[in-house]
Amino acid sequence: MPAEENGEKLQRAVQSVEVGGRLLLALADGAGAMSLKDLAAAAGLTPSRAHPYLVSYGRLGLVEQDAGGRYDLGPAALKMGLACLQRLDPLKAAEPVLQALSTQTGHAVALSVWGNFGPTVVRLAEARQPLHVALRVGSVLSLFDTATGRAFAASMPLEALRLAIAGPLGQATGASALASRSEELAVLRDELRRRGVARAVGRPIPGVNAFAAPVLDLHGHPALVITVTDHQDRLASAWDGETPRAVARAARRITHRLTGEAGGEEA
Repeated sequence: MPAEENGEKLQRAVQSVEVGGRLLLALADGAGAMSLKDLAAAAGLTPSRAHPYLVSYGRLGLVEQDAGGRYDLGPAALKMGLACLQRLDPLKAAEPVLQALSTQTGHAVALSVWGNFGPTVVRLAEARQPLHVALRVGSVLSLFDTATGRAFAASMPLEALRLAIAGPLGQATGASALASRSEELAVLRDELRRRGVARAVGRPIPGVNAFAAPVLDLHGHPALVITVTDHQDRLASAWDGETPRAVARAARRITHRLTGEAGGEEA
């Protein structure tokens, strides 16, 4: 076996740990306690091969059995999960992805969160070539006129969106404002579902294009949005370009880091 593959040094691994880990992942993906037969099948193992792993995991508290003999995650698994959640910072998880996307594309790349006044830029990597736009950390962006705002609007729960565009003290004007945008919002949600990104072409700044994608939390709500923007001469507006695909992949990578959802590490 070659010492290196794709430029990266191969690391030694313990196959039995990886095999046993499939049982824990199968339990995590399951809807509840599972019989030995079903759990083994979900992990791609025979019951006789799976059982010794489960005995060991039971001793460690990673799995436990109910009165009917079915297996489920144990208290030690809960402790590990809670520790991971406490240590997980969405912005910290997103930072290396932002830097990699900036290096890969040469465009300006921003991370935005939902602040008190709407989509707010909290991290920014400048474009390789000067981009004369008033985009900086702390900038509050339009909800429907920017790619970042559109990505939030297309992925937020409707009730949260209604409150976001409501008047002072949450006045009911948000309902009518949302109704007036219903067709536009439907298009945005469909585009995000099909394309994985939201787009702004020459708006709010003429000659500047942007693509943005939401990073989702465990509840499927946008934890933050990652956006690429640049002058139209350097960033084409086509949906099928490499840049929008790269933005969608970046968002999936960060989502995977935050939630563990399969498919998030697509390169």
